Formats: sequence, C-alpha cells, structure tokens
Amino acid sequence: MIINFFLRKMPNRKCLYKLKKSSTKTRVRYSETDQMGVVYHGNYAQYFELGRTEWLRNLGVTYKDMENKGIMLPVISLTCNFKKSALYDDMLTITTFLVKKPMVKIDFIYEIVNEQNEMICTGNSTLAFIDMKTEKPTRCPDYLLDKLGF
Repeated sequence: MIINFFLRKMPNRKCLYKLKKSSTKTRVRYSETDQMGVVYHGNYAQYFELGRTEWLRNLGVTYKDMENKGIMLPVISLTCNFKKSALYDDMLTITTFLVKKPMVKIDFIYEIVNEQNEMICTGNSTLAFIDMKTEKPTRCPDYLLDKLGF
C-alpha cells in the first residue's frame, strides 16, 4: 500500500531487506470518538505512538529502558493522511515500519486498517535521539542498532 510509495523514494534500495515492521491491534474506545461515533483526529497521534512503542517492545527495548540509559525520543515531525473514518468499537491494526537505518533521527511509516482491511489512515513520524544529560541530539544507541541488525 503506502509503503510502496515510500520505498520508491528511498535512495539506497539495498537496505530494503532490513526494513523492520510490527503490527499491533487496538479497539476504538468510546472516549476516543465524537458524538457521531467517529474517532477524533487528534487520537491518531496516540495510535501511532502505540504502534511505535510496540515496535520497540518487539525488539526487546522499551522507552523506559532507553530513558534509564539516558536517551529520550521526542517526536520532531508527524504527518497523518486520513482515508476513511474509524468508528467506535472498530478493531484497528496499526502497522509500523522503520524507514531506514536510524542515525540521530529515526523515521517511521504507519498504516492503520480496520477489520475489513480498509485503509483508515497513513502517516509518518520522525523522532530524535536526545542525550538526557546534555539535552542535545546524539547518535542512535548501539544496542538498538544491534537489535535491528545494522
């Protein structure tokens, strides 16, 4: 789907075999919807965060682990493209893709589909690795690169 668009844009296609993805499911809760039962647009950033945290967890790393080691990962860019409304009680699948080898930043692509496999939205985000002591950008930790196979 949308991932094919991004893959065409990647300058070094040799790294495609290292592209990492993870999928997680969540059910739309009543509190995430408006009066018409449609998911409020601001909640998609939280769905992307859920996808990212589970992507990391599948590698055996958590945000808490990273923070305990002195690294934080603030979002510096976020885009969401809406295709269809998600509704109350829909079961959503959030698929999170790593775009390229992380350096000082890490880039993700997201796809959210409903139970009928209809595309709800796509998006992307960029996060920066920040040293918590200096509060300055730093390189991706070696332990994360090792887990990614880079």
